[in-house]
Amino acid sequence: MSATARPANASLRSRRGRTGLTRATLVFTLIGLLDAAYLTYVHYHGFSALLCGGGHHGHSSCQTVQSSTWSKLDGVPVALLGLVGYVTLLASLRIPGELGRAIGFGVALVGFGFSLYLTYREAFSIHAYCEYCLTSAGCLTILVVLTGIRFVRGESTAA
Repeated sequence: MSATARPANASLRSRRGRTGLTRATLVFTLIGLLDAAYLTYVHYHGFSALLCGGGHHGHSSCQTVQSSTWSKLDGVPVALLGLVGYVTLLASLRIPGELGRAIGFGVALVGFGFSLYLTYREAFSIHAYCEYCLTSAGCLTILVVLTGIRFVRGESTAA
């Protein structure tokens, strides 16, 4: 009897782990989504709505970053690209099976790489840091790990 009880308990722990992993992915995706949505709003409605703690040459360091050459990619605001990425990550949680996991990991990996590049530009080209950009970079760092684990383990979506 104890032999059959162990697999059931192991299965229960496995399901809890999957749920926890998916929930953590959901939480960090939502944080990133809100962050990117706010920056997209600020981009289209003016920097007066930008709340930033750091100062840089008379205006906020966030404004310095958000108005830099690197704030747009071929005319498209980077914040909007981030928003689309987070929405895609959120949608990937609803796609069952390997396809959903692969999309989630792929989007997180591309976002992480691009975020790494932009953080490099903040440090070495702009010489200013945007707290919101760093928040997104942190979320993407965590998300690339979480989605990578989900992908490698082959865990199904519990959303």
